[in-house]
Amino acid sequence: MQSATTPLVEMTHVCRTFPGVTALDDVNFQLMPGEVHVLFGENGAGKSTLISILSGVYPQSSGTVRLNGEDVAFASVAEAKAKGVSAVFQEFSLVPTLSVAKNIFLGAEPMIGPFIDRRRMEREAKKLFSDLGFHIDVRASVVSLSRAEQQMTEIAKAIHSNARVLILDEPTASLTERETETLFRIIREAKVRGVGIVYISHRIQEFSIIADRVTVLRDGKLIGTVGMQYTTPEKLVEMMTGRAIGQIYPAITRAAEPETLLSIRGLHATGVDGVDIDIRAGEVLGVAGLVGSGKSRSFRAALGLSPVRSGNVVVNGKDMTGSPTRRLLREGVFYLPPDRKNEGLMLSATARNNINLGLLFRDEISTPTGISSRRQNLLSSEIGRKVDLTDAFMARPVANLSGGNQQKALFGKGFGGDYKIYIFDEPTVGVDMGTRAALYRLIKELAEAGKAVVVISSDLPEAMNLAHRLVVFANGRISAELSGADINENNVLQAFFNTEGEAA
Repeated sequence: MQSATTPLVEMTHVCRTFPGVTALDDVNFQLMPGEVHVLFGENGAGKSTLISILSGVYPQSSGTVRLNGEDVAFASVAEAKAKGVSAVFQEFSLVPTLSVAKNIFLGAEPMIGPFIDRRRMEREAKKLFSDLGFHIDVRASVVSLSRAEQQMTEIAKAIHSNARVLILDEPTASLTERETETLFRIIREAKVRGVGIVYISHRIQEFSIIADRVTVLRDGKLIGTVGMQYTTPEKLVEMMTGRAIGQIYPAITRAAEPETLLSIRGLHATGVDGVDIDIRAGEVLGVAGLVGSGKSRSFRAALGLSPVRSGNVVVNGKDMTGSPTRRLLREGVFYLPPDRKNEGLMLSATARNNINLGLLFRDEISTPTGISSRRQNLLSSEIGRKVDLTDAFMARPVANLSGGNQQKALFGKGFGGDYKIYIFDEPTVGVDMGTRAALYRLIKELAEAGKAVVVISSDLPEAMNLAHRLVVFANGRISAELSGADINENNVLQAFFNTEGEAA
């Protein structure tokens, strides 16, 4: 019989090698019942490899894994789940063409004789989401959901499995502050039931709220495990990077007289109800709001990625309302989408070739007979150095890079053209603290070079700390526009729930 002090999970001297790479090197890890144990480290540190072994994605090369005091070697994710280990990965496992309810019960559908009891399935799924505090139509197909709603569905699916060990990989990356608070409530309730939770996040501000212990990995090796009450965010960042990191958010000098480069007036589109925004040179405009508030939809409509019902979009004095996206790109607007894998990058191509796509309209690479590959590669190498991608990473297929390096490649595409306006939608989703600091420095460089920069973010500290001016969305409208000392958490959170339109 398992004692109260027996670890739920005990991984001892675990190693995992891939051809030419040691992903984990002699790592020890324990998870106790009713504990939230954070795995912390930069992209490529070995966190995903560790949880992949624990959840049955693939076995360790050496070392032992014990679950409830018994040696285990899972042959599949299904086998791990049957033993009480359930994981919510960054890459969702949902079937996009099925409804939310069908995804929740997939493989364990309630039956009436030989037939699936769809009414019961939808009824129980609805109750599950209601109990969790998530507001999602259980009949909707997954493909129609936003990324945040898909994240909620994955979490609900894992909770429904009644797991003893729950693995959450970047669970709040697509969630707003309110949804994150709901998730933390769910985690606290699971702890009371004795569930052990392995939690991976780059949002270090979350650790003091939910973490009991933190294990830090670097380059596949165990750096240490510390009780959260005995450490600080600064010490954890130093353990993670091997060096002290001071101010994560850089001070960004604002242009003395910012000139309006892009103006949106009276914009109406799906989920957008009359939006007015000015985007100015030499200034960072932060954009915040809950999921479904219209913050991303407004810009996607303005950029021709979704239909505009009415209103005007003016770029550099030219009316670009309803113009195809390529016209706005040629007019000097760069858009970094929130989903780098489906919208931003060609995963099968190398990082260099992805960056080269952004160079196609550069005069420097043109010759009388076509494009000069030598000149193109010289420029892409220069951009690679700028975004901190080594030649080795530049030569790899993007699919084989860590999330942080994929995001650097996506940023690199933005340096390929002569853009005046940069719109970054969730620019640091799923990337570590070191990479965030590097990307923030690039944003600082752009703004101080006189570019107009927009940062749309569900990470409230990010939106607040980078912005010279901050607009907050609620119910498809701008509920507040803040600047200077008025950009504070209290004002922003109040604006999240302001349904009366723009604040005075």
